[in-house]
Amino acid sequence: MGSLEKKNLMLIVPMLHQGGFERVCVKTARLLQDVYNVHILLFTKKDMHYDVSGLDVIDIDVPARDGKVNKVVNLIKRIGKVRRIKKDLHIDYSYSFGSSANYVNSLSGVGEVLLTGLRGQVDLENPSQIKLFTKKSTCVLSCSKDIVRQLSENFGYDKSLCIYNPVDIKELENKAKEPVTDFPFQGDVQVISCMGRDDYQKGTWHLVKAFYLASKNNDRLRLLILGDGPWTNYKKLVEAYKISDKVAFMGAKPNPFPYVIASDLYVCPSNHEGFPNAVLEAMALQKPVISTDCKTGPREILLSDKEYKSLSDKQGLNSITEPVRGDYGILVPNVDETENFDPDFITKEEEMLSKEIESIMADKEVLSDYAKRAYERAGLFSPEQYKENLIRIFESL
Repeated sequence: MGSLEKKNLMLIVPMLHQGGFERVCVKTARLLQDVYNVHILLFTKKDMHYDVSGLDVIDIDVPARDGKVNKVVNLIKRIGKVRRIKKDLHIDYSYSFGSSANYVNSLSGVGEVLLTGLRGQVDLENPSQIKLFTKKSTCVLSCSKDIVRQLSENFGYDKSLCIYNPVDIKELENKAKEPVTDFPFQGDVQVISCMGRDDYQKGTWHLVKAFYLASKNNDRLRLLILGDGPWTNYKKLVEAYKISDKVAFMGAKPNPFPYVIASDLYVCPSNHEGFPNAVLEAMALQKPVISTDCKTGPREILLSDKEYKSLSDKQGLNSITEPVRGDYGILVPNVDETENFDPDFITKEEEMLSKEIESIMADKEVLSDYAKRAYERAGLFSPEQYKENLIRIFESL
């Protein structure tokens, strides 16, 4: 039971392994614990990656299982457990992160203000789940204006609100100061960094191919990839290109920021995003950014509000076809989501990405200018602003 002075808030997330919305969930809990009695509810504590010290974490211990029957049984178990806990804790607000958490939250309501969070384009590709979330939710919170726009245009739902993910610059700067002993590159080199797991949505094979093309004209280029996964096909591709000495797969790092701050350029090659936290985090560390114009998020970060409106009015939700140098970063056309590790198969999008990498790395003034602008932009996504926006939304509902 919470105190009478504070209302009770439950944040629901499947697990806290690693990833953008998991990080936002923990950050949300820390920011709001002085205003609400905050409880983080997990489906499983397995492989917990994030620091939850000082937070109330409830593990219902119903981890994911394979097979349709098992999935249905799991859903029923989760709904039952969560509904009972909501009642016991007299939850006033529930807010879920990720589609599996949204399902459980939507179907376990006990009369509280119920908020589901849409975190990316993939969430929008299942119409039946969107209809469920919009029907059961008091409000759908979206981390991008483009998601709000799609909900209105494609589903006739106009109760969604956009709230951008927060980035804590001071916290990132402190984390980036942590010494590392395994930085893979030394000497007079130019390092490109990228954060993302081994997953088709992250499109990292496109970056590897673009890097290969660019490295043929700039022998100083190096590529640093941070993220979980075996990377087996990637390593074979790198070997086929004979650039194994120029590409490092660092795996998942509890603190990736010392590696990012030691790089010269950050590239996001995703074909799908929600709101790419990693892009904003790199910008907070004063890294120039090149990103695909994927659905959704990058154009809202790298373009000024005026540029974003102009481009979106012109292109709608369709990707650009030529690179755009925005006020805060560089956009390149979106990339194919079908993995292709054939070293001889190069797309026009990969060629354009390669040329932008070559161009910016060859111009110190442009690099420096974008580094300053990136930092300026990141400052607009402060935790304080995020906290104020969330409280205003909760109280208005």
